[in-house]
Amino acid sequence: MEKNLSFLCISCFLKGQIFLRALKAAGNTVYLVTKKSLEHADWPRESLDDLFFLDTDENTPENLNQLSLGLAHLMRSRKIDRIVALDDFDVEKAAYLREEYRIPGMGSTTARYFRDKLAMRIQARDAGIPVPEFSPLFHDDDIRHYAREVKGPWLVKPRSEASATGIKKIHSEEELWPVLDGLGENRHRFLIESFKPGDVYHADALYMQGKALFCRTSRYLTPPFDVAHGGGIFRSVTVDFDTWEDASLKELTDKVMKAFGMRSSASHTEFIKSRETGQFYFLETSSRVGGAHLSDMIEKSSGINLWHEWAMLEDAVAKDLRYKIPAPRKDFAGVLISLSRQEHPDMSPFQAPEVVWRLAKKNHVGFIVQSPEKKRVLELLDEYAAIVQRDYLASAPPPDHPKD
Repeated sequence: MEKNLSFLCISCFLKGQIFLRALKAAGNTVYLVTKKSLEHADWPRESLDDLFFLDTDENTPENLNQLSLGLAHLMRSRKIDRIVALDDFDVEKAAYLREEYRIPGMGSTTARYFRDKLAMRIQARDAGIPVPEFSPLFHDDDIRHYAREVKGPWLVKPRSEASATGIKKIHSEEELWPVLDGLGENRHRFLIESFKPGDVYHADALYMQGKALFCRTSRYLTPPFDVAHGGGIFRSVTVDFDTWEDASLKELTDKVMKAFGMRSSASHTEFIKSRETGQFYFLETSSRVGGAHLSDMIEKSSGINLWHEWAMLEDAVAKDLRYKIPAPRKDFAGVLISLSRQEHPDMSPFQAPEVVWRLAKKNHVGFIVQSPEKKRVLELLDEYAAIVQRDYLASAPPPDHPKD
């Protein structure tokens, strides 16, 4: 296999700079497709052989066709060996192009399992993976039957958004129908599922040829839904190593990846542990690195940079090379991120030696703490969350598209 290949990367959010640099350092030609509005963003231009711009990132048939026509013209003079989507909203674009030009990688059917929450739930349920009771919103009688058989509250969720964007909590059938009527012609693009109070966990993994090379499990200290809709403080922390929780989450993640046809990629998968029964339920997954600086937290815990290793994995698969991930560490780490009332918040109150990373972003306060002892990580996250709540916290409505 030739050592220099051409990768077309797609990212309509500013992310993946480490991935792009690593691909280029491995001796590849690297192209990037992004939104026109990000033309002057902080991309690693020294690692890019060319940039191409889209007027919109919407995955409509018209826009996908325009993207395909653009690639057709590009491929007349330049060879494209692999296509990689760096963000959730670009998975469909990459799959569509792979199908059209017969480029190896995840096709449209498999991509639906990593983008469409209804497809996820049906596939997981059929594979025997526990999921909250759910229903499509296609047929009125099915919805009535669901509302009468499944105890509320329920969540009405968009099938294709990321994070907690667009989710509405419903408490009764009387409250449900006006919400569904308000969805209008887009109702079929949503689903309804049982709301199960509990703690939300995430498993962040790297898979190569269907085998897990790395997986680190973590728990959100505040569920993403509560942060997005209540203006809370985002926090996550490493799960205790080699415990029942850790093993169960890794086993469930592996079942999800096998059921969904994952071959080679990064993945971010979320589960909820029912407060009532203690059972884990699958919530959603994606074929990309998790957002909200979770990858930075995982790197401080394990020494594994998911963006870099994902690039090395893609390079090895494309070139049919052997790839071995570095041995991960087992430190505990936790991340805290919040909107801030101050444009450039003073980070001086957060000076513990365990603070190993700070967020540099306008109107945000954020940091990562790391320690061999989980108790110390939790102590600092609680102590600093109280300071953020009192002196920094600002809130804003959930965005149409999350910018993680």
